[in-house]
Amino acid sequence: MRSTITARGQTVIPAPIRERFSLGPSQRLEWIVEADGSIRVVPVDPSPVKAFRGQGRCGGSADRLVAERRADRLAEGVAEA
Repeated sequence: MRSTITARGQTVIPAPIRERFSLGPSQRLEWIVEADGSIRVVPVDPSPVKAFRGQGRCGGSADRLVAERRADRLAEGVAEA
């Protein structure tokens, strides 16, 4: 499935995707850039407790961000603090 990005940076999520994942108006999405350069779009649960699940010790997005920044610093030759 494909969609087009408008001049305002908006896009339409195809109906089969919206139906399969029960996405509706005002649903929040998280856009994640993977290490290989691909983009992953993940629905964010409206419940703060459920949305936080998976963000702890087992390698949530915060851990991934720290690892990416550490790799960027090493690539730039900046010493760790």
